[in-house]
Amino acid sequence: MKRRDLVAGLAAAGVAAAAESSGEGSLYIPRNHRVEDRALLHDFMDEFAFADLVTGVPEIEITHIPVLLDRSAGRYGTLFGHISRQNPQGRAFDGQHAAVIVFRGPHSYISPSWYAKAEAVPTWNFAVVHASGRLQGITDTEELHHLLSKLVRKFENGDPPAYDLNKLPESYLHGMIGGIIGFRMEIERLEGKFKLGQERSEADREGILRNLRAARPGRSLYDLTASYYARVRDEAPGR
Repeated sequence: MKRRDLVAGLAAAGVAAAAESSGEGSLYIPRNHRVEDRALLHDFMDEFAFADLVTGVPEIEITHIPVLLDRSAGRYGTLFGHISRQNPQGRAFDGQHAAVIVFRGPHSYISPSWYAKAEAVPTWNFAVVHASGRLQGITDTEELHHLLSKLVRKFENGDPPAYDLNKLPESYLHGMIGGIIGFRMEIERLEGKFKLGQERSEADREGILRNLRAARPGRSLYDLTASYYARVRDEAPGR
């Protein structure tokens, strides 16, 4: 494909997608990629619970944290989490300023060679959920303790879990809780964008699945961690 044809194809795809877009929110979602199944979105948020907390007070700031979802609280659910008391983002926890919490799932490059007909342009498939609302700070020690305990239970392996927060010395736990500020955010807007090629033909969808299954997986957290440890060790003074 010539470069001018590629650029023209990308432009045409963008115009077509814009024509199909509906509604307003925190991200652009063509109609074919909009997901409104609340149970599906909640399941996604529970599975990919390490999220991006985005605020704009006094400027855009982002913190990457695990969060908890209470599906039964509020129309769309309520999210809970915590950050360091030293984090300036805590200034947004006043119940007045809008925030977005972004949940991101797996993603991958999609080659046009995977389709039944190659007259297409490359793309990237992914799934995200944006939850918007206003952050309310949590500073009560007992409530923070309860929040931390629930976070540990959600992510700790084993039954019973190998780590029990409540077995820590009270003095240590009190100091740790004093170093954080929690938040709750009742979700006022819930947006799901699943760009997975679902609008394409059955043959194209089969090609996407076949090639994704055969694709080389990316580095795991173990691989990334091990390589970074090695890099730091090799760059240490005296080596």
